[in-house]
Amino acid sequence: MSAAGGSSAVWRDAVAASTLGSGNLRDVVRLPCGEDKNEWLAVNIMDLMKQVRMLYGVVFGAEGGCNEKTCPVMSARGKEYFWTQGDLLLSTPAPTYIDYALTWCQLQLEDENIFPSHIGKGFPPHYDQVCETIMRRLFRVYAHVYHAHTNVFRSLKAIAHLNTSFKQFILFASQFQLIPREELQPLMPLIEELVGSQLAS
Repeated sequence: MSAAGGSSAVWRDAVAASTLGSGNLRDVVRLPCGEDKNEWLAVNIMDLMKQVRMLYGVVFGAEGGCNEKTCPVMSARGKEYFWTQGDLLLSTPAPTYIDYALTWCQLQLEDENIFPSHIGKGFPPHYDQVCETIMRRLFRVYAHVYHAHTNVFRSLKAIAHLNTSFKQFILFASQFQLIPREELQPLMPLIEELVGSQLAS
């Protein structure tokens, strides 16, 4: 059964396995005392990017997974995501959009002028904006996976892995207010099940 359409049964199935016993994820994402916030954002966003790549790799490689035939548009719960190219909004198949999004995110993370790897080199003035854009684009991958491909994770008995990854992602985004609440709407029922309704606005 596909997750497309966002039926209540899908949400119950997705949450039924809950998450892995991974301790308190709220503590995991909180900025440690004495740590630089920008460096903390960089380390965590890089880790979340790896998780999203891995999870999407499972879907992309699965039989009947994400391809141009199964997912001719990039969408989640009736909302289509368009890729922005200059002044154009492009409607693309989900795998194309996700490839564009992950490639763009990776290029930002590898750019020494945005995410410096040398101690003492400063972060640029637009650093927060780049972090927010990366997080929004990663969220859209989760949104599409949950709405179109939870069947893949159910078949692999890996819903708990997906939920744990997403829970950490959303707690981190909330902790640092990296994704506007309206952007979260396609997954809000699941978010409220996993982390409650007290998200940072």
